[in-house]
Amino acid sequence: MRGNKLVLSIAAAAALALAGCGTNTGDRLASGALLGAAGGAIIGGAAGNAGTGAAIGAGVGALAGAATDPCDLNLGDPVWNNDRGAYERRCGRPYRGR
Repeated sequence: MRGNKLVLSIAAAAALALAGCGTNTGDRLASGALLGAAGGAIIGGAAGNAGTGAAIGAGVGALAGAATDPCDLNLGDPVWNNDRGAYERRCGRPYRGR
């Protein structure tokens, strides 16, 4: 039981740290995989197998992150690359802050 709580805590921390960021395919794939793994671990833990849930969630998240275009689904630039001008150059329109 203690191991599941540790896995869930690490997954939650990763999800908060990476909250859907990325402007290129690699960033979006990685953040999608981590967020999917966190969500999958939480759901899998509640259903009885956090490891399987994390693996499935990571796969789905990675696919979703790699398949989306940052101009169509923009959850923000990563903290290490927060350049509003880059968004305008990449997408051809000004950034609309939330």
